[in-house]
Amino acid sequence: MEEILKYFPNLTDEQIKQFEMLEALYQDWNAKINVVSRKDIDALYIKHVLHSLAIAKIQKFEPGTYVLDVGTGGGFPGIPLAILFPETRFYLIDVILKKINVVKAVAESIGLKNVKAEQLRAENVKGDYDFIVSRAVTNMPDFVSWVKDKIKKQNKHELKNGILYLKGGDLTDELALFPKATQFDIADFFEDEFFETKKVVHLPLKFKA
Repeated sequence: MEEILKYFPNLTDEQIKQFEMLEALYQDWNAKINVVSRKDIDALYIKHVLHSLAIAKIQKFEPGTYVLDVGTGGGFPGIPLAILFPETRFYLIDVILKKINVVKAVAESIGLKNVKAEQLRAENVKGDYDFIVSRAVTNMPDFVSWVKDKIKKQNKHELKNGILYLKGGDLTDELALFPKATQFDIADFFEDEFFETKKVVHLPLKFKA
């Protein structure tokens, strides 16, 4: 938790409390079903919470923003981002029902009012979003094919509407089809060695009527 406060020192008391509650909640759920990798649960704040919040170092979401989290698993990056941006609406989806049930339970337990979670495939999502976030659920070409028609027309952020993707390693081949993609090194923002090869990829997408 001290890592969160180190990089996000201006949290409200409520946000601090919500972040603090995550550890016990995820440990409890992980004992029942494998939501987070067993070897990672003890490093929850670095490998899951802080990793998710790297997106916030690239783009702060304005009030009234709509964000879709595809393949959220146990709620990453959506839950940490929803705590950080209480005036942004987050829609978290995953194809695995038991993981969505965990997301709903965690959101309810910490009092998040800006999260909706559903078992749903990305291709079947209705509506348009300012940003679509995800954490390495698949390769970028496939991901783009799932979400390319779900972007809002009106931009209101420094970055253009589109995808904010958490990914690691050498992405040269994967992003070859997307010359407009920008890679941001998470190690520029967070010191832990876990982030040395981790990136946030921004890929602007055009609105499709």
